[in-house]
Amino acid sequence: MRSFWKVLLVAMLVGLIGLFVAGCSQKQAAQPQQQQQTPQYTIASEIDYPPLEFVDTQTNTNTGFDIELMNAIGKVEGFQPVFKNMGFDGIIAAVQTNNVDAAISSITITDERAKSVDFSIPYYKSGLIIAVRKDNNDIKGFDDLKGKKLVAQIGTTGLDKSKEISDSVKQFDHVPEALQEIKNGAAVALINDLPVSAYYVNLYPNDYKLVGDPLTSEYYGIAIPKNRPEVKQKIDDGLNKLKASGEYVTIYKKWFGRDPESYLPGEQPK
Repeated sequence: MRSFWKVLLVAMLVGLIGLFVAGCSQKQAAQPQQQQQTPQYTIASEIDYPPLEFVDTQTNTNTGFDIELMNAIGKVEGFQPVFKNMGFDGIIAAVQTNNVDAAISSITITDERAKSVDFSIPYYKSGLIIAVRKDNNDIKGFDDLKGKKLVAQIGTTGLDKSKEISDSVKQFDHVPEALQEIKNGAAVALINDLPVSAYYVNLYPNDYKLVGDPLTSEYYGIAIPKNRPEVKQKIDDGLNKLKASGEYVTIYKKWFGRDPESYLPGEQPK
């Protein structure tokens, strides 16, 4: 009888030890899976600004220079960008209030914006250019726009410049709407970023043309909340890695058909 209870007790102890070991093994197996999960960063962007950010209507996916660049940064820095589409005029506020982790949306680095958010190192050199209707031969530069009816996109440096030149500026949420106003003869010109205006002029060469030289040299940066230095560090490090590997140049040439300035991403040497 005692032998029976001894056997039963031993069997119970072996079973308990087996359950304990199995539980520990499961916990140890679960830990690597948790460690392997890639963190997600919410990235604000107005995804209606080709060729920098837009939706490919054939695949219904986000694409463009900015989108591809941010995805490449995420890959080398170990995070997954999740893009949040929003109006451009609300992007800086979204970053400032920590509603997003960062924003990439052809955002010109300005002293005023830098009061509210931090910026990555510059990753693109742009400038403001004039777009007019194809049959307009009166406008040849910025001096010819004084007092004229202009259009601009809300929240852009193009809008700021338009207001400096004319008291008659109609604002639109999107560039195609502003260009349609020119095509209809209700406005004379659009002042906007060179790569975007060039994209639409190439898309509709019978309707629009660019005139004059770019007015300014502006630099785009990725906007980051001021209380997230670790995010800024990751993004700056990612840009530098893409520059060193040559991947930045590859992405740039894919979307613009030419080499970038040699110092990009980064500050222009003085």
